[in-house]
Amino acid sequence: MVPTSRSFMANLRADVPASIVVALVALPLCLGIALASGAPLFSGLIAGIVGGLVVGFVSKSPLSVSGPAAGLTVIVLEAIERMPSYQIFLVAVMLAGVLQLGFSFTRAGILAEFVPSSVITGMLAAIGLILILKQVPHLVGYDGDFEGSFEFATASGGNTFTDLWTSVTSDVTPGAIVIGVVCLLFLFTWDAYRPKQGPLRFVPGPLLVVVIGVVGNALLGATVPGWQLGAKHLVQVPVAGSPAEFVGLFRMPDFSGLTMGVVWTSAVTLAIVASLESLLSVKAVDEIDPRRRTTDKNWELMAQGSGNIVSGLLGGLPVTSVIVRSSANVDAGAESKLSAMLHALWLLLSVALIPVMLNLIPLSALAAVLIATGYKLTKPKLFTERFKQGWTQFVPFVATVLAILFTDLLIGILIGLAVGFVFVVARNFRTAITFACEGEDCLIRARRNLYFIHKYELQQQLARVPDGANLLIDLSSTSYVDLDNVDIINAFIKGAAYRDIDVIVRGDIAERSAPLINAPIAGVRFA
Repeated sequence: MVPTSRSFMANLRADVPASIVVALVALPLCLGIALASGAPLFSGLIAGIVGGLVVGFVSKSPLSVSGPAAGLTVIVLEAIERMPSYQIFLVAVMLAGVLQLGFSFTRAGILAEFVPSSVITGMLAAIGLILILKQVPHLVGYDGDFEGSFEFATASGGNTFTDLWTSVTSDVTPGAIVIGVVCLLFLFTWDAYRPKQGPLRFVPGPLLVVVIGVVGNALLGATVPGWQLGAKHLVQVPVAGSPAEFVGLFRMPDFSGLTMGVVWTSAVTLAIVASLESLLSVKAVDEIDPRRRTTDKNWELMAQGSGNIVSGLLGGLPVTSVIVRSSANVDAGAESKLSAMLHALWLLLSVALIPVMLNLIPLSALAAVLIATGYKLTKPKLFTERFKQGWTQFVPFVATVLAILFTDLLIGILIGLAVGFVFVVARNFRTAITFACEGEDCLIRARRNLYFIHKYELQQQLARVPDGANLLIDLSSTSYVDLDNVDIINAFIKGAAYRDIDVIVRGDIAERSAPLINAPIAGVRFA
């Protein structure tokens, strides 16, 4: 349905401020992920721009934001190191996009629907915790780890917790602390007391935080020069001296790599991992969407594939749907995918026209924005709600959080899925069949669908039926009985005549699953 001009204007009023927030969140992450991946810094920005403009345009997700993903940094770093040049790596990125188009046509997106909600919420909570733990060092001026790194092990040889301890005990920058703490307090105050009327209600808090950070650092230079932050504590966007130099920041793929086996193996790995991350991210965004809209996952794979083809063609990193930017988009009040597209436009205009001004932004101010985003993803209320839902929800949730926290995003999710699967199997092993007898009248009732894991239980209950009984096998509560259990019931019915057992089968399961007794047998009725 084509939106009316009124709905478009309403979306525009919500999406413009939200897109500015997302751009501010995306800027350091794009640069940090490129640095952690061993790729040119500008490649991260290209991926962010393509993720917003191309994927945002093609995708049907109203709130998901795509760009370079922290979860791919190790894979990208290893792939770049194995290849003769970065331009050949770009061929692998394009091939990964083509493979994702193939995944879309084979409807592989349906896999996302089998991920339990406990694992999805665990992923969100874990990312929130990681954002806080990873950004506190930047908040106090320790920039030893990359801004876009989400792995537990860090480039410095330590881990998330050792870097956190080092940052707060031995590597503190007073200017960064002042700016970071002031920005963080302002964000929480702004969220609580933001004006409901007037033009200020449209101004996003993170934009004001950036202004506070830049002005605050300038004031420190004028009043306490020793506390003023230097270049290593500020954003570092590549600066082009002319339009020709700016165009030169883009790289073209070297298609001679099409004949290299390492290119194809890297492409397959990137396609599979990027698709999984995108599907999980989009599903998570659907769950936190205030309007609970549902995204077509197969179409999303096509959008991501299109984005990777274009990103590789222009010299960018692989793109996926990214939960950090997406959750910031949701939290900022975005209404449509216009926000994702606009955020890419702001990134493009900023790095093209005002890179010098961007390089005045303190990393501690942007860390404050990310910490606030992380807190909203992992509020204590989320843990208490899962606990109240019972162990079958709480344990997979906590397992996912801890696994992601101590490994990385993809491994953590796989561990969470494994734990969730254990609980699913355990639930199915609970008693599914009841048996009761009063005199010669006996009842065997299936309380839910019967699968192969219920074979032993069914056999045990049928063995309890005495000779000469009147047995009712009640399957009315089932919608499916698999062939193994049907064979067991059939075998019992065939032998019932020799034991003087009168059998009645209730339910139309005989028509909806494998057939029960093809030929009439004396003493057997269907009700």
